[in-house]
Order: sequence, then C-alpha cells, then structure tokens
Amino acid sequence: MRVAVLDRDRCRPKDCTHECQRFCPRVRTGDETVVFPDGLDKPPVIVESLCSGEAICVKKCPYHVISIVNLPEELETDTSHRYGVNAFKLFRLPIPKEGKVLGLIGPNGVGKTTAVRILSGELQPNLGRIESPPTWDEIILQYRGSELQPFFERMRAGSIKAILKPQNITDLPKVKSYAERPVSELLGSADTSGRLKELKEDLSLTGIWNRPIKFLSGGELQRVAISAAIVRDGDVYFFDEPTAYLDVRERLRVARAIRHLSDNGKTVVVVEHDLSILDYVSDLVCLFYGSPGVYGIVSHPHGTRVGVNIFLDGYIPDENMRFRDTEISFKGQTTQDEQWAGAETLLEYGDMTKKFEDFELRVAGGRVAKAQVIGILGPNGIGKTTFVRLLAGELEPDEGEAPKKTVLGADLKVSYKPQYISANFDGSVRLYLREAGHDFVETAEYKTTVVKKLELEHLMDHAVSELSGGELQRAAIAACLAREADIYLLDEPSAFLDIEQRLAGSRAIRRMMQTKMKTAFVVEHSLLMADYLSDSLVVFDGIPGKSGRASPVTTLRVGMNMFLKQMGVTFRRDPQTGRPRVNKDGSQLDSQQKAMGEYYYVGKM
Repeated sequence: MRVAVLDRDRCRPKDCTHECQRFCPRVRTGDETVVFPDGLDKPPVIVESLCSGEAICVKKCPYHVISIVNLPEELETDTSHRYGVNAFKLFRLPIPKEGKVLGLIGPNGVGKTTAVRILSGELQPNLGRIESPPTWDEIILQYRGSELQPFFERMRAGSIKAILKPQNITDLPKVKSYAERPVSELLGSADTSGRLKELKEDLSLTGIWNRPIKFLSGGELQRVAISAAIVRDGDVYFFDEPTAYLDVRERLRVARAIRHLSDNGKTVVVVEHDLSILDYVSDLVCLFYGSPGVYGIVSHPHGTRVGVNIFLDGYIPDENMRFRDTEISFKGQTTQDEQWAGAETLLEYGDMTKKFEDFELRVAGGRVAKAQVIGILGPNGIGKTTFVRLLAGELEPDEGEAPKKTVLGADLKVSYKPQYISANFDGSVRLYLREAGHDFVETAEYKTTVVKKLELEHLMDHAVSELSGGELQRAAIAACLAREADIYLLDEPSAFLDIEQRLAGSRAIRRMMQTKMKTAFVVEHSLLMADYLSDSLVVFDGIPGKSGRASPVTTLRVGMNMFLKQMGVTFRRDPQTGRPRVNKDGSQLDSQQKAMGEYYYVGKM
C-alpha cells in the first residue's frame, strides 16, 4: 500500500519546473501518475494506485513538500480517517476506558489531535473514503466486535456528552463573545457540575477571577480553559496538551484536577508531551507512531509504566514493530558533585538584590563554569530572566557586587531565546539563521549538531511566517545557538515540541556548550527535561510577581530535592529506562521518601 502526501499549502507550482511530474518513472512510461487537474499553476495530484514507490519526486521537489511511504497492505482495513487526496491518513483509534485516564503519546503530526476530534464527536471518521463518506451504520459496522462499537452507537444516538479542552487556546481572546467577559462570569456560566468553587482554589484562579479574558497570559488562559472543561458535567473529557504555558507547580495542580475526574468515575483522554505528568495522570496509554504529517498508527493500550517505557525503547513487542532506531535512556544523566569543581570558571557572583517598582529579586552567590548547562526551576514571574541579565551585566544590582567577568575583562554577551516567539520575520528560515549567526550557520559543525538534530533541513527555504508552533520553536533554538555569545539563555525551549524533539533539542544545546566552551541557562518547566538536560540547577522560590529568591548553583540532586520539597511531591527512577517518575500522593514510597527527606529519588542509577 502506498501513501502519497503533498503539502498543498507549501507547494509552489508557479516557482518550479514541475520536477515531480517530469522525473516520475511511471509518467515517463505513459501512466498519469502525477497530474495537474486544476492547471499547471495549481498543486498536482499523485495517484497512489499507480505510484511505484521509488520516491524520486520526493528527492527532486525543490520545496520538499512531497512524502511517499510504503506500508503493509493489511493496514488498509484499519484506516479510520483521511483528510483528502494526498493528505494525512490515520490508522486505528484509541479506545477510551470508563472511569480511567487514557494518555496519548507520540510525535507531533501523527494524529493525536485527529483522534481526539473523532472521539469527541467533532469530526466524523470517513474510514479513508473521501469520495463517498460512510454513514454511521457503516462506521459502526467497521468497528463491530471492538469496544469502539458501543461507543460510536452511543455517539450516534447522542447519549454521550463529550467535553473538549482544545490544543490551541491562544485564539480564545480573539472571540468577541469571550474577550470582554471576566473569568468569573465565563466559568460561572459553564459550571453545570458544581465543581467551580473547589477548582477556583485548586488551580489558583483567585488572582485573575475578575480579569477579562483578553488580558490573560498564555498560562492563565490555559488554566481557565482547563477549568471551563472540568466544571462542565459530561461523560467523556478530552484534554489536548493541557500543560502548555504552565510552570511545574501549575502542571501538578492541573494533573491532580484531571485525575480527580476519573476518581469520580468519569472517562478521560489526555494528550501530553510531558512524560512525567502523563505518567502521573494516566492509567493507560496508547502510542502513536508513523511519519509526521503523512500517516499515523495507534497502538493497543498498555499500562502507563509499560507504555511509556515502550515509547522510549522505540519497539512495540505485541505488534513486533520498531518505530525508532534508537532507544531513549535517562540512565547516567545525573552528575557527580565534584564534576564542575575543577572546571574553568566563566564568572563568579556574590549575593545580589535587584529591586523594581513592584518586584524584588534576591540572588545567592555562586560560580558558573565553562561548558556547564544550568537548569532554572521555578514558577513564572519569579525573576528568572532578571537573574540571567544580572549575571550578563545587562542589569546592575541595587545591593551587592556585580558579577566578576572572566572573559577578557569584557561584558559577557548573551544570546536569548524568549518564552514567546514572534514569527514576524520577512524571509526564509535560512535567512533567519544567517542573520543570527552569519558565517557560523554554514559550518559543518552547526549543520550537523544543530540543523540536523532539530530536523530543520527541509524547512530552510520555508518562510518563517508560515511555520507551525513547533517548527518556529526549533528555528528559534537554532538561531539562539547560532549567535556568538558567552551565556545562552533559553526560556522554555521544549514548548510546542514533542518528546523526541525535546530530547534532540537538549542534545544540541549540550553539544554546542561543550564545543564552544560556553554556558547555557535553560528555563524548563518539564522536570523530566530538566533532569535530562541539566548539569546543575538554580532553584527559585518566592511570590510570583512580587518577590523571588534564587538559590546558589547547586548539584542536580540537591537542586531537585530542594524544588520537589517546595512542590510536595517525590520522584523515583524507573529501573528500566532511568526516567524520573512521580510517586502517587500518599503511597508507601512517597511517605518513605518524605520521611527520609529524599524527594528526588533514592539510590543511584
């Protein structure tokens, strides 16, 4: 079975010489395999039944908008949905379990959101039949004998009330009926379950209770959207990436609120890229694998620990399917206390205080070494960016001495990747990177370590303004690493990225710091990623928006212990992969570790 996908939005037939048609072997023999039914200035159609699968068109296309994959024929009967001719194709569907939380895990672009839209009733599956979409009777017949048969029967009868928290929440303030309304009014009108009062406290909504929707930040919008879903009385709840824009403390609160739904007998489905949160909140997981933007396949459900470990291993035993060449392991990620003791110092700083009109930051002194990657943990609005600007000399402390600079006695240069990235760049990704790094972006080192690892090769000639959220994030990380600097500050580099992209980005950051002998400060709200990426930690606490305190640069173990104690949660390490796992509240291991004061984990990997 052949699956041919064409990105029609990025296809530019007016600017090419139609290489896809000219070089196709089947076209040369007289078959109409690649045709232009709407004219040569419109995107072509690739006839899959005639395609021989050599994928020469994939290599010849100057804009890299064609994908050809060969799949087993038996998968054809498992087709659940296709968006159109030469468009994305999804095979199988996850099965929600009553009273359980089902987690969906996999790369971006392999159908998780499509599956959520189908199961929530927003999208009717067409079983791949684009020309003659099936009726509900045919859909139910397709899934006869499975647990989806009664689910779709209830959906057809209208007896399932599905509640969906969508992936994209940034458009909410643009809706006129929402923008001017305060949070209290919006949530009050949605509350049909009587859960709003407890949720107001659990998700810390008091501070924004009377604020209009149009004035909310990304994290505040996310908490409001999640609350609006939870307070509605439904049968099945869907949460598509509920932790985006949230800090660690907020993520744990959201996870507990979602978990509480299943404890009350509700059926819940969660799409999440933060493996620690997914592990904490889910009872079962389904893996999605395939080729992003081309096709996706849904695995059978597995227990949470087993399912996450299968995903990291890259091999599904019950299907005898390897979907990744290498396994992802967290073993050996922790560093020894003495590792940076003898390393060459980049800068030293003493205790400092910086005061603004309504915010005060107090910093405990520390030392930063070359090639060191320092994770920054703490809630939003606590002074993390101010801290790095103080170290770089961009701000002068009001109390204490400015950092002692050790780079030729000059001010340290900073390359900053902000939390919120603008796509307002008039040009391609290639020009965007060249503007950041000039000649460095053309070196083999940069292309191998950054561009290849972040999978930017096929995006180099695409306009920055047309990139998706994840693509823009990867381009911004690459631009930050391309600049000549002493300190690299990356604020939430894992936002919008799937787990594989997050790990690839982490490896690129570490490698560049080791090669350039520079230092990176990385603000990260995923504890799993902070554990994977960081050599050392700076931990923040205080009152967001009012006061913040930065700890000295500590070892990973000490810093994690300090931070998790603030959160009131404990972690253990999975014996198979070494990944951090959140202990269930009140469990025997949770109680033991809290009694010992070991919040991070017990023992060494």
